[in-house]
Amino acid sequence: MNIAILILAAGGSSRMKATKQLLPIDNNTMLGLTVERALNSKANKVFCVLGAHSEDISKSIADYNVKVILNSEFEKGLSSSIIKGIESIKPYSFNAVLITLADQPNVDTEYINTLIDTSKKHSQHIIASNYSGNYGVPAIFPSKFFDQLLQLKGDKGAKIFLNSNSETVIAVEAKDQLIDIDTREDYLNYLKNT
Repeated sequence: MNIAILILAAGGSSRMKATKQLLPIDNNTMLGLTVERALNSKANKVFCVLGAHSEDISKSIADYNVKVILNSEFEKGLSSSIIKGIESIKPYSFNAVLITLADQPNVDTEYINTLIDTSKKHSQHIIASNYSGNYGVPAIFPSKFFDQLLQLKGDKGAKIFLNSNSETVIAVEAKDQLIDIDTREDYLNYLKNT
């Protein structure tokens, strides 16, 4: 089973007032850490969608074996990055794609592999992270859903899609700490607690 990982890292970090993807974490950057963990997983290939500050950010991950996808329409929201990513990976004939965010530094390789292992057992189902009854990313979508992902709109990304297709979703219990780093306060709290 060929699985690609699609890391969404195109946002402009407007609430952070800094380039979130380049914030230092564990002798790395937030995005570098995400890329590293993805590369260490059981996935076959890692793609990363960049938009805002793409020149600086792409330099920061240049040493990794990751394929960068540029999204010039990143201001249209997460959906535009998912669409750009799916369009780019379709020609590779992957069986599924794991969509994850660059700003969830507690998504480790072990958790990614748990999602991948679950997907291998239930290859026709979407495998999603369960956040207290709501589904979200990281999530794995079999290729039969790619065309539907290409129809997404707005900044909700895959969340609405996941929650409106709940009958096809197998939920994996998200660790309590699958937090998003959206503000400077989130970042400082994360550093304090790690």
